[in-house]
Amino acid sequence: MPINAKYSFARIALHWLMLLLLVAVYASMEFRDLYPKGSEARELLKTWHYMLGLSVLAWVALRLLARWLQPGPPPEPGPPWQMALARAMHLGLYGFMVAMPLLGWLTLSAAGKPVPFFGLELPALLAANKDLSHQLKEVHEALATAGYFLVGLHALGALFHHYVVKDDTLRRMGWRG
Repeated sequence: MPINAKYSFARIALHWLMLLLLVAVYASMEFRDLYPKGSEARELLKTWHYMLGLSVLAWVALRLLARWLQPGPPPEPGPPWQMALARAMHLGLYGFMVAMPLLGWLTLSAAGKPVPFFGLELPALLAANKDLSHQLKEVHEALATAGYFLVGLHALGALFHHYVVKDDTLRRMGWRG
């Protein structure tokens, strides 16, 4: 692998930290079902889901800034369909990481609920509207399911490059070359 073919340490760290953050966001919502409705533990997990979800928005802003300030290495050469698919996947992932926290914030706002963020209460983005809140929640949940597939396909693409194409796509985002 040429010396400049690897992503910077900052870009690699942001990538893997975002994965850990997304796992925590999903886990906090999935594990809430282990506790009865109205219980303190369930409410705590929901609050962590909100705060971690909004953290995704901050991290994605950092990632986009890092991409702008320090562009990554050029992609491994491949057929046009692969290049188009990779661009579409990254666009989908970034869109997902921006849309989901915003939808969550809008959902809480429309529900008339507080929007907690690590000791702060963020302002409502919408006036209370229960019907709109329900619709936004439905979209948020549908996109959350799609998120499992997006992340899974991204991982499968990296494994495909590593084991089938046998190029350096996966290694370039690893801690060691």
